[in-house]
Amino acid sequence: MRAAPVRVRIRGRRVVPLVAVLLAFTGALTVPGTGTAHAAGYRYWSFWESDGARWTYATQGPALARPADGAVNGFRFAVSADSQDAAKPRETPDFAAVCGSTPAKSGAKRIAVVVDPGTEADAPDGEKPPAPLAECARVDADATSADALAAVAKPLRYNSAALLCAITGYPESGCGEQISDGGDASPAPTASRATGGLTKDDENEDDAGGTPSLGIVAGAAAVLTLATAAVWQARRRRG
Repeated sequence: MRAAPVRVRIRGRRVVPLVAVLLAFTGALTVPGTGTAHAAGYRYWSFWESDGARWTYATQGPALARPADGAVNGFRFAVSADSQDAAKPRETPDFAAVCGSTPAKSGAKRIAVVVDPGTEADAPDGEKPPAPLAECARVDADATSADALAAVAKPLRYNSAALLCAITGYPESGCGEQISDGGDASPAPTASRATGGLTKDDENEDDAGGTPSLGIVAGAAAVLTLATAAVWQARRRRG
């Protein structure tokens, strides 16, 4: 059974439910990024894993992921607002299609690596996406997905914050920059899921509405404290 909202009377005046007070307070504050469409996105390499039938956005970066023999990893370059709308690699080959001709070897594992540089619409100004590739990386048994990528898709480029900036040398410049409505770029976040660090979503979680900001939490707590004090005072008078 759902509990009724707490109501109190102070000096003969009825006070609105505490829940309503909290809702009114928090509702009056707008969390940045909620209720509005994302007008901009980031141009970056996203990291994916495949079961041979579909791609799934990776839960950790390639620098941390240690796939088993037979895994399929994918990388896609595109402009995306966040992980929810990130563009997947356009081809989904199974392991046998990429590594079928690469024999197993003791102490090593085989990882199918798919690299999709995306479309010209997502390319930086003056650059053209290279051809996609699908290669079999045979690496040490304890190697990471980043190791597998480096084995088949050099040159790679990282920035000082370990953000993966380029695969097979593409793009030649830029690194995870934010793209505005007008096509202008702004500085990139310090890390991304592509390198096993914070995602753009993690870094901007407050702005995206994923977690209430500290100000809202503190404000709600203050309202709750005042309302609780009102209840205590009313009960004291009745006593």
